[in-house]
Amino acid sequence: MRPRSLALASALAVLPLTVVSLGVTAAQAAPSPNAATSRVSLPNTVTPAVARSQKQAALPAAQQLSVAVSLKLRNTAELDAFLKAVSTRGTAEFGHYLTPAQFNARFGPTQADVEQVRTYLAAQGLTVASVSANRQVVNAHGTAAQITKAFGAQESTYVDPLHNRTFFANDAAATVPAALADVVQGVTGLTNYTVRTTRIAKPNNSVPHATPSGFGPSQYDGAYNLNKVGTNGTGVKIALWEFDGYTASNLTTYDSQFGLSGPAVSTVSVDGANYNSAPGQGQGEVELDSEIVRGVAPKATQLVYEAPNTDQGELDMAAQIVSDNQVSVVSISWGSCEPDTTAASMTAVNNSFKQAAAQGISIFSASGDDGSRDCTRSTSGANVKAVDFPASSPYNTGVGGTNLSVSGTSYSSESAWSTAGGGVSTQFAKPSWQTGTGVTGTMRTVPDVSSNADPQSGFAIYTQGTSAAGWQVYGGTSAAAPLWSGYAALYNQKASAAGQANLGEANPKLYSVANSASYKNTFHDVTSGANQDFSTKSGYDQVTGWGTPVADSLATALLNSGGTQTGNTVTVTAPANQTGVTGTAVSLQVKGSDSATGQTLSYSATGLPAGLSISSTGLISGTPTTAASGTVTVTATDTTGATGSASFTWTVTAASTGCTPAQLLGNAGFETGTAAPWTTSSGVVDNSSGEAAHSGSWKAWLNGYGSAHTDTVSQTVSIPAGCKASLSFWLHIDTAETGTTAYDKLTVQANSTTLATYSNVNAATGFAQKTVDLSSFAGQTVTVKFTGVEDSSLQTSFVIDDTALNVS
Repeated sequence: MRPRSLALASALAVLPLTVVSLGVTAAQAAPSPNAATSRVSLPNTVTPAVARSQKQAALPAAQQLSVAVSLKLRNTAELDAFLKAVSTRGTAEFGHYLTPAQFNARFGPTQADVEQVRTYLAAQGLTVASVSANRQVVNAHGTAAQITKAFGAQESTYVDPLHNRTFFANDAAATVPAALADVVQGVTGLTNYTVRTTRIAKPNNSVPHATPSGFGPSQYDGAYNLNKVGTNGTGVKIALWEFDGYTASNLTTYDSQFGLSGPAVSTVSVDGANYNSAPGQGQGEVELDSEIVRGVAPKATQLVYEAPNTDQGELDMAAQIVSDNQVSVVSISWGSCEPDTTAASMTAVNNSFKQAAAQGISIFSASGDDGSRDCTRSTSGANVKAVDFPASSPYNTGVGGTNLSVSGTSYSSESAWSTAGGGVSTQFAKPSWQTGTGVTGTMRTVPDVSSNADPQSGFAIYTQGTSAAGWQVYGGTSAAAPLWSGYAALYNQKASAAGQANLGEANPKLYSVANSASYKNTFHDVTSGANQDFSTKSGYDQVTGWGTPVADSLATALLNSGGTQTGNTVTVTAPANQTGVTGTAVSLQVKGSDSATGQTLSYSATGLPAGLSISSTGLISGTPTTAASGTVTVTATDTTGATGSASFTWTVTAASTGCTPAQLLGNAGFETGTAAPWTTSSGVVDNSSGEAAHSGSWKAWLNGYGSAHTDTVSQTVSIPAGCKASLSFWLHIDTAETGTTAYDKLTVQANSTTLATYSNVNAATGFAQKTVDLSSFAGQTVTVKFTGVEDSSLQTSFVIDDTALNVS
């Protein structure tokens, strides 16, 4: 045997490809960057602006780009059931929110998912810069040419003729190898078209003043009874979601003017952004948000999260806020119209919003200042009915706008602001809690609630003008969202004192109160005014939602069971806990009743075992395909929108295979000191001290010569029909190569099928056990083969030991 070069320390090596560790199937293995492999398209990853813009040229190949690969959540049916239960009073889960670690363990992408994506990106030449703490986002950067190669879509420059704006974008949907299809949700950063804009408005004659005009805290606190809740925000933390910065002295001037005091505002940087040394045009937005929150909840702690104004910045900010888990309320006054935002980007951000709901974080978002035509100032234009994201997210409370009149510091009257955002989402389905609105259709409607936003009844704000700081009058739903956020801080303090949980996802509770006999005492029902396409009416409407808060009464109703429900009552009878066996058909009829006569119930379900479905009449049928246990929640909805639910467990066990458990490989640990029954190239079975065995003295040592060389190890076995089978082995990779290019490779095959591929990029200290599924080869004779190929320089050793091919 030729002498092998000493292995380099692997401290600088990339982490091992853990996707094929114990329990992960071969179908999830990261593809070799040079292997021919099928690819799948990632839908909704092309900005709609491409279709309305003029293509100029391919982006320069060397131009540096940054992308964020978003990863899918796991156990989504179980997550949806949990989110409903944790917000529904009377359930065992109500108010029992999760920590970030608990959320990640149950619903977040796994570390193996992350490593799979990380390895693929590195193999394409991209540099992985960071991974979000909730494992939902993998950030990477590289050249336009590398991005194009990695995601299969050409990056080009475009000109938007409507706005005479140049931008870059991918001209087709991004693609990834099929092996990543179950892991990757989408890719953001392929375009720089979409930016978030403020939802701020000023009177036409707005000029800075030396003294305040417009509403101060005593007026809006008094009008909405915020000063009667009995709390001031002590102990509560609020995140302000910002894409610009602020001047601290402007905030203290506001506090001093109105006699307010509280914890100093602090900044949390996202992706290195920190605008405070030189705030931009959005400074007024940031200071408006902070000053309104201070006016409502002066003792609350404000954390200003500042991120780059890009799709990636928005996604990273959402992930960081929920991962930090420092706050119980988030106030958002920036947004973009749904048609001008890629659905893939919205879905990725919304996944972090789901995590926020699971952790008990309330989010209040401005509904927009262009009425029901939210794209008026963007590419889609004023002819398109559209709503604003993120207010349209089901896990955000969308806040619309009104014109408020006061008498001194008391409520006088209110009408809709004519350009308050509202309408129907094209992205998100109507949530189960959005009932009693009188709006037909299957999609979410916005807003949910409202408060003062018309700049003609605006707020006194101290902020930077064109040349100097001064008092200005600001309105917009940008003012309404922080007002409701401040209210949530007051409520959370009150709830804590009463031994109750945070408000958390606000909408299920707010709609419960609004659909109860408490409605007229807890909301100001705004019944005059309209936006372009919708008019106010008694109860809910798509201009003002349920209306504006009567804060003290609303807090009492929320603390006391959410109000007494009126209208129809739907009851679903929970079946007994169910059991089943894979491959055996089931049929279960779920029944419900309605307090009103003449109603037809329509059924839906979450958490059903794979292979089962429910009909609209409540019949659950099908054949279970996967052994698992989980909670099934069946919901019945009547024609008025009233709903009822029941939950039960369903456990599916694997059908007996009749297979005798066995380990099929001979000389599995190579301890005979000879190859047989393995077939190997010369010198592979080895007991030298150059590389240690995993156990015993002998192992299979492939390559490690530092010159062009191929080594193989193979053994042929027969896998009995009807058996499940898995191949496991311990692998140590030692290399003198550096960087992220795969020069030397190990391929694992069953007959001609490639099960997994490793390279010098996967080098690491010590052995790691790998497992791949061979069940598809049951009833066949299969040759298991390891092939190591080394290039002409710098050694890589692939050391294999303690193999097993187990059947059961």
